[in-house]
Amino acid sequence: MAKIADILAQGQRSVSFEFFPPKTDEAQAMLEQTIVDLEPLHPSYVSVTYGAGGSTRDRTHEVVVGINRDTSMTAMAHLTCAAHTRAQMIEVVTSYRDAGIENLLALAGDPPKDLDLPPGEFSYAIDLVRLIRDVGDFSIGVAAHPEPHPRSPSIQADREHTADKLREADFAITQFFFEARHYFDLVESLQALGVDKPVLPGIMPVQSIAGIKRMTEMQGSEFPAWLSEKLHAVEDDPDAVRAVGIQEATNLCRELLDGGAPGLHFYTLNRSTATREIHSNLGL
Repeated sequence: MAKIADILAQGQRSVSFEFFPPKTDEAQAMLEQTIVDLEPLHPSYVSVTYGAGGSTRDRTHEVVVGINRDTSMTAMAHLTCAAHTRAQMIEVVTSYRDAGIENLLALAGDPPKDLDLPPGEFSYAIDLVRLIRDVGDFSIGVAAHPEPHPRSPSIQADREHTADKLREADFAITQFFFEARHYFDLVESLQALGVDKPVLPGIMPVQSIAGIKRMTEMQGSEFPAWLSEKLHAVEDDPDAVRAVGIQEATNLCRELLDGGAPGLHFYTLNRSTATREIHSNLGL
């Protein structure tokens, strides 16, 4: 397996896919099929999410280790530090080190509202980045928020916080967005702060109006009027809604790559079809 920092340092455009740990046998079968479908696209790497408060800790570990062991793909494990003690995080990171995992995405995360969990010993993802460095020789990514993070007091404060994280990490992956200008503003702001490490745009193709609105509200992103109008014009036809989503995601990806983005990170939702269609549309 390769370190993602080394992959990105080669200067070639990266393409990566994100999965989440399944909770049922049916979901496990769907993820396994998605991995089979996407492996022939030869992604630069794939990532696996970590449930808030550690709710998918063991399943995340199992999926990441399985991908590295059973496929040709390099897998990165997400880690969130909210509601964790320092000792717990050392244990988790050590378990990845001992399993031969070399790539981690360090996130602050939010503890699940339906669980009564203690606040933990970490306030920010940068604290987790530093802990990971102490435990092992990992390639470390962090999250970036193009629009920005909903809890940030201002765009400038968010950009400065992201720059601080990225100075200590190796690369960043953004939350999804719908207009390329948000991504390019983020990158330009970071460069103005003296940070030029790779920032990979996250792509979420619209597949249903209700679903994308819910996820957009959760992360505090803009759902632009022009996209809403296009989707609502065909809202009675789910296939047409999906087709608009695929086309607009393809257009966004082209604009990002033409503008110099170092790669694309697809939020697959454990399904392969939309990602494969966009990948094909782009000629990747």
